[in-house]
Amino acid sequence: MTDQATQTRRVATTTAGLRGTKWDPSRLPAGVEMTAHALTTADKAPVTGYLYRRGGETTAVCLMHPREFNVTQYLVPDLLEAGVAVWIQAPRSPGNDIRLEHEGAILDLAAGQVHLRTKLGFEKTVLQGTSGGGPLATFYCQQAALAPEDRIARSPGGKPTKLDQADMPVPDGVILISTHLGQGELLLRCIDPSVIDEADPMRTDPSLDPFNPNNGFRPAPESSTYAPEFLERYRAAQADRIRRIDAQAKSLLKRKAEARKASKSGGTREDEIMAAWAPIFQVWRTDADPRCFDLSLDPSDRAYGTLWGANQTVSNYGSVGFARVCTPESWLSNWSAFHSNASMKTCAPALTQPVLMIEYTGDNSVFPAEADFIFDAIGSQDKERARIHGNHHGRPVDPEKPKGQIIAGETIARWLGDFGFV
Repeated sequence: MTDQATQTRRVATTTAGLRGTKWDPSRLPAGVEMTAHALTTADKAPVTGYLYRRGGETTAVCLMHPREFNVTQYLVPDLLEAGVAVWIQAPRSPGNDIRLEHEGAILDLAAGQVHLRTKLGFEKTVLQGTSGGGPLATFYCQQAALAPEDRIARSPGGKPTKLDQADMPVPDGVILISTHLGQGELLLRCIDPSVIDEADPMRTDPSLDPFNPNNGFRPAPESSTYAPEFLERYRAAQADRIRRIDAQAKSLLKRKAEARKASKSGGTREDEIMAAWAPIFQVWRTDADPRCFDLSLDPSDRAYGTLWGANQTVSNYGSVGFARVCTPESWLSNWSAFHSNASMKTCAPALTQPVLMIEYTGDNSVFPAEADFIFDAIGSQDKERARIHGNHHGRPVDPEKPKGQIIAGETIARWLGDFGFV
């Protein structure tokens, strides 16, 4: 592991939004063709899948993220070279959280799995989840393994999921890369608890401000030093803020449900309007995990900063960030640690197929203790863990180290062969 004195001379590059995951096209093997496939999910949403193949493959490795989309992901050349086809599944709501609920996202994934097996004739499929794609893949496996009538009937926001009506083929293997605990658990650890008024993100409790020098903060590249007492209060206040937003989301949904009920029984014009109204709200200052600034906390190879880089003034107050624009339904399904179903804590024990977990040792969103927890939680008897140097997407933190993306590709190719997928 890199010593801290060296680490603190480095700052993190932005990797959020699948930045840094683009392939090197020169590494594509010869004879590859790509086809696009229009699909319809069990709840009638249109989605698209993209298939890369050279011909003769019997296994397809399937890549999907719940809201990001990258058809030129860096692993595509390595997977094709290994002898499998590659399926890139596009989500129904790329790039935003307004329509996203994880219960719908696994229906997107299911549509691709059905198409690969029944229309394209693949004998086996392997799910590959990167970052937030890991909890998504694990959630899918958990629900696919259940009898249809035992699947989740309603999303955390109360919407019927229609999972009981979906054909959800069970995958034959799972590959997890830089997989975090789930969007809700991730936000629980990085939301700024010094915000005291959701309607005015400028109102702050200075005693909880992680960027206040009096609390131990030091700007890049010097590591901050937070006292244990501060961190204890900080973590409790983060949970309190999540619960406050939960309550806000539930209140909005309750008002809408009451108006819908009144409208159906001959209510007023106002009831009709409120029943149709779909409120959208903002969540500011969501990039403040102390571990990203105090490198002595759960130490690793990471550089100073977060998935959004090292300038938290921009990532906390700017228009782009985790959970920045939500509906009540999307907040509860995706970003609430206390309501989201897409959690590694609850879903990983349900995995029974072979699992390969790749952990990048300089990750700014998956820390060593969390990686330990995830691996221990995986229920499969055939599970393997690889620790590879790199940031969240396998780019070198230490420029003298090999590129982690290449090593990850080699590791996956060997694992696919070990389990007869090629």
